[in-house]
Amino acid sequence: QVELVESGGGLAQPGASLKLSCKARGINFRLYEMTWYRQAPGKERELVGSIKGGGETNYVDSVKGRFTISRDNVRRTTDLQMTTLRSEDTAVYFCNTRHQGRNFWGRGTQVTVSS
Repeated sequence: QVELVESGGGLAQPGASLKLSCKARGINFRLYEMTWYRQAPGKERELVGSIKGGGETNYVDSVKGRFTISRDNVRRTTDLQMTTLRSEDTAVYFCNTRHQGRNFWGRGTQVTVSS
């Protein structure tokens, strides 16, 4: 059974940094692209970025240069390092992967950016 568990959210001031982590179970992790999404209050869930098994990353324009996605294929984790946080980064952040034609999601972790 595929399971994704996010951690590391919390409250941060504008300009600060936070790191989120996602632990995966039930998949041969190194073979899977891992994706981060976020959902702000009253808005649809949106893509943040992704990392392929070999480490290639992609980001949406709004986080380029501020967010970095990494992975540890031994520990089966992917991290989202967020820097220079803005109020508009406030959202629930979700980890995602696709397995056997289905999307799997974690429960999400709340990130609130406020002074």
